[in-house]
Amino acid sequence: MTAIGFEKHDHSHCIADALSAAETRCKAQKLQFTPARRRVLEILLERHRAMGAYEILDILAAEGLGSQPPVAYRALDFLVKNGFAHRIERLNAYAACTHPGEQHVPAFLICRSCKAVAETETGLDSGRLGAAARDTGFVIEKVVVEAEGLCPGCAEAAA
Repeated sequence: MTAIGFEKHDHSHCIADALSAAETRCKAQKLQFTPARRRVLEILLERHRAMGAYEILDILAAEGLGSQPPVAYRALDFLVKNGFAHRIERLNAYAACTHPGEQHVPAFLICRSCKAVAETETGLDSGRLGAAARDTGFVIEKVVVEAEGLCPGCAEAAA
């Protein structure tokens, strides 16, 4: 299990792949991937960090795609609901999903300095939380796992 987000990679390639996957899935499921929804996902992918709705709205407004909060919130709701983005509870912000279309329980490593977010996966089946739920008959519907610290770049700069 690796954390996707802090390692060096061809970022333009991952943006193109994620947008293509979103377009394909929306077409297959007859979901409307509007220009605003696409642009919000693209912004999250380009910035590669957690972003607040108003920060995203500022970019949309500057680009002429809308200046009212519902524009950003509706797009973010769509992206989260359909697994293209995640809400980072700790930061009250959003980040693009690195495993779109896959069933997974994401866990987030959040840099407290630069706000970069790396997504990894946690397995409920083999963990204590999953075992406790099974033992008690509890049905888990949502799990939010977030760890705060320093990314490799910020940790190196602080040293």
